Parts: sequence; structure tokens; C-alpha cells
Amino acid sequence: MTNILVGDFILLLLVFLRIISAFLAAPIFSDESFPAVAKIFLAFVISYIVFLTIKANTTAFQFNIWWLFLNAIKEIATGLVLGFSLNFVFSGIQYAGTLIGFDMGLSMAEVLNPGSQSQNNIIGEILYFSAILIFFMINGHHYLIRALALTFKVVPIGSFTMSLPLHLLLVKMAGSVFIIAVKIASPIMVSFFLIHIAEGIIAKVIPQMQVFFVTQPIKIGAGLLLLVSIAPIYVYVIKNLLKTCEDDLYSIIKAMAT
Repeated sequence: MTNILVGDFILLLLVFLRIISAFLAAPIFSDESFPAVAKIFLAFVISYIVFLTIKANTTAFQFNIWWLFLNAIKEIATGLVLGFSLNFVFSGIQYAGTLIGFDMGLSMAEVLNPGSQSQNNIIGEILYFSAILIFFMINGHHYLIRALALTFKVVPIGSFTMSLPLHLLLVKMAGSVFIIAVKIASPIMVSFFLIHIAEGIIAKVIPQMQVFFVTQPIKIGAGLLLLVSIAPIYVYVIKNLLKTCEDDLYSIIKAMAT
């Protein structure tokens, strides 16, 4: 009876390590504005539910302290990879805002993100928090929970390996950050490219005019006007990008199993 209880405790502990590490790496869940007690409680509740579903399909463990240490590291790595993979889309959206803010002349206007305790461009923060709102609207937080539950079927306890397909997939997803940023920021960047050409022509025609000082307020106003006018398109694009997160998570899980 004692061996059974110890085995159940070890299994629950390993499940909890995978889930809590995913929460610590995933966007929104990892924010400091999310209370630590709530994180632990939510992770424990999900871990217990998952534990009840996989317990019947798990054979008895022949474990010792080294086996426990090694598998704990594997479970933490599994959760970190899964949670961290969600950050790429959010990073691309935030970087797009940084590119837009730079063109608008707001590169020095930085605000503090209370979640990550980091400073970023104000337009980047606006797009980032807009993406979080859309993420909740499409129940994106369910993507991570469903993916975590699936990992215990595809990647059993202690079977995680950093395979070549997983490594290549993570590199590909990391490279997509810049692509996402340019796609989102391209309408504003093209518009301001034309404005910069106009500034150059005015500076050549009227050398006595301080072009950059005169056009700076116009650039900020034009940038805000463009952002407001294409906001519905941004909502549509960001929603589609976030919906692909679930497919990306399943691709990560599939790569873990190879």
C-alpha cells in the first residue's frame, strides 16, 4: 500500500513539474501580474485531472533518486519548450509595434510592461495587450491546456528528447518572429517611406526649413490615424496568427515524439 501511494505521489509530482514549467514559460501565465499562488493552484488542479487520466495507463515505476532527478529535468524541459513556443507570435506582434513606433518617431517614448518588468515602445505595448485581449476572446489559453494534456499521451513521462526535428522546428518558429513583425508593420512602414521621400524633397527645395522639426507632429498624427483606420485589419490578422498557435503546439508535440 505504501509503495502504491509513493508511486502515485511521484507520478503526480512529475505531471505537476511539466505543467507548472509550461505556465512559467508561456505568455500571460508567466506574467508577474498573474499571482504565483494562483499559478500553482491552477497547475495543481490541472495536474490532478491529468494524473487521474494517465494513472491507469502507467506501469509501476522502478525509481531511485537519480531516476527521479533525471525525469524531473526531462519534465521541466518538456513544459518549458511547450510554453516558450507560444511566445514567438506575441514577440513578433510586439516587435511590429516597435517598428511602427520607430517610424512614427516614438522610439524614445517607452513604457513599463508590468507583466514582464521590461520597457518597450508604446506602440509595441498597445499591440501586445491587444493581442492578449484577442487571445482570450478566442479562448487561446485553452490551447496550452489541451496541448499539455495531449503531451502525456504522445510524450509519456520521462521520454522527452531534444531531437533534430524539434530543434529545427524551434529555429523555424524563432525565425518567423521577424516575418510576422514585417507583415504587420508593412502598411505603416510603406506609408512612412513615402513620407520620408516627401521630407527629402521638401528639404532639397526649401533648405532653410527645419523639415524634421516641422514634420514630426505630422508623422505622429498620421501614424495614429493610419493605426486607427487599419485597426479592423490588424484585429483580423492578429486573430488568425493566434489561431495558428494551436497548430504550432501540435507540431511541437509531434516533433517531441520523433
